[in-house]
Amino acid sequence: MGHTEPAIRQAGRGTAADRRGAVVAALMLAMALAALDSTIVSTAVPQIVGDLGGFSVFSWLFSGYLLAVTVTLPVYGKLSDTLGRKPVLVAGAALFLVGSLLCAAAWNMTALIAFRIVQGLGGGALQGTVQTLAADLYPLEERPKIQARLSTVWAVSAIAGPALGGLLAAYADWRWIFLVNLPIGSAALWLIVRHLREPHRERAARPRIDWAGALAVFACAGALLTAVVQGGVAWPWLSAPSLALFGAGVALLALVVVVERRAAEPIIPGWVWRRRTIAAVNLALGALGLLMVAPSVFLPTYAQAVLGLAPVAAGFVLSVWTLTWPLSAALSQHVYRRIGFRNTAMLGIGTAALLLFAFPFLPYPGAAWQPTVLMLALGAALGLFQLPLIVGVQSTVGWSERGTATASVLFCRQTGQTLGASLFGAVANGVLAARLGGAGDLDSVTRGLDAGTAPETTRRAIAAAVHAVYVGAGCAAALAFAVLLVLAPRRFPVLKE
Repeated sequence: MGHTEPAIRQAGRGTAADRRGAVVAALMLAMALAALDSTIVSTAVPQIVGDLGGFSVFSWLFSGYLLAVTVTLPVYGKLSDTLGRKPVLVAGAALFLVGSLLCAAAWNMTALIAFRIVQGLGGGALQGTVQTLAADLYPLEERPKIQARLSTVWAVSAIAGPALGGLLAAYADWRWIFLVNLPIGSAALWLIVRHLREPHRERAARPRIDWAGALAVFACAGALLTAVVQGGVAWPWLSAPSLALFGAGVALLALVVVVERRAAEPIIPGWVWRRRTIAAVNLALGALGLLMVAPSVFLPTYAQAVLGLAPVAAGFVLSVWTLTWPLSAALSQHVYRRIGFRNTAMLGIGTAALLLFAFPFLPYPGAAWQPTVLMLALGAALGLFQLPLIVGVQSTVGWSERGTATASVLFCRQTGQTLGASLFGAVANGVLAARLGGAGDLDSVTRGLDAGTAPETTRRAIAAAVHAVYVGAGCAAALAFAVLLVLAPRRFPVLKE
């Protein structure tokens, strides 16, 4: 028996092909749920706050969901290796739909935030298990096809999500933003339950699940990521809440190490970091999460405040990278088949570093087409970087380890994004304060100005702050390049299928 097997029983060629097509459709629907939910809420915040109140804590609608997704990824990855992909995906999708229904029924902001966290607990299963099943369904030479389809789902969602959220909030009711998940998720669930047939595998009569480790990992990651997300925002970095969360996180980290060393089947097994290939990809994709914050968070502010664009036009400048990213990812197979996974990824991230470092050299104030061209090229470079690493890692492990390996790289990317939002926010605010003599942070300054009539000193200060963030993102890209050069093997140890 090979190291990987199709996730569809061969009950006849036509039947197997039909089943696989149905399962792929279900995976794309499930990925659309997770992708849309990260963008569709943003444009409806004014209506939600106007109805429920709670403006001071509305940011937790996003950070609470993100934290729940991130901290559950390792847990779901191990469970999918232990129990199978289907039960984990079904349970995650069901939990996501329950959370969506509860969000639509929320009576105040506190309840809505709590129910968004429930959504996130299901979203972690959707993201990790969908990516793992994509590798189960296709052999190595065909995996770029399914990964490109999933990347396209993310791209379409990034563009359509804000527009759909705005339309529903303006012409229907913001609660429909969550109710629209129900028919999509129900269709995905029905297809998975009906068509996904995992092959029989030898398992222990009672699989040993490291529930103590899962709880410890969940608590540790939750404490540390909450401290990072809220530090410098909800409270000062050196305040009692911040220090308490960091202290609790470090103590829980020590507990995780102790529990995982004693566990027969640990949630985060040591081989995830002992194998050079997986460790290098984990670190490189963590750097990817870090650098993605620069364009996705700060470019719209730059486009409106410095270039004087309207919000819709500013959103377009950002969204163009979602056009070239999946296209480049789909074509990357022609590159890595010639020069290997590592060298292809290094080519992509090296190009991305040069593009990020070039951003501060754009003329001031400049024209909209200039950052747009940079973003088009950046999307192409990152598509060439990310997909070969994910496909490469999945191809170095067998079925029983693939869920854990996939979850580890996704967890590192998500953690990098969380750290990047906090780190680059501090960098931007520091530069802005230095330029304006301590007059507020980036959020307060940009909220209080009209891009067309902004004082010249303020516009230049914002430009300098965003330039500093892009330099930091370029350093993160250079770090990813160095990690792959030093740690990753020249040829990934791909298993025969």
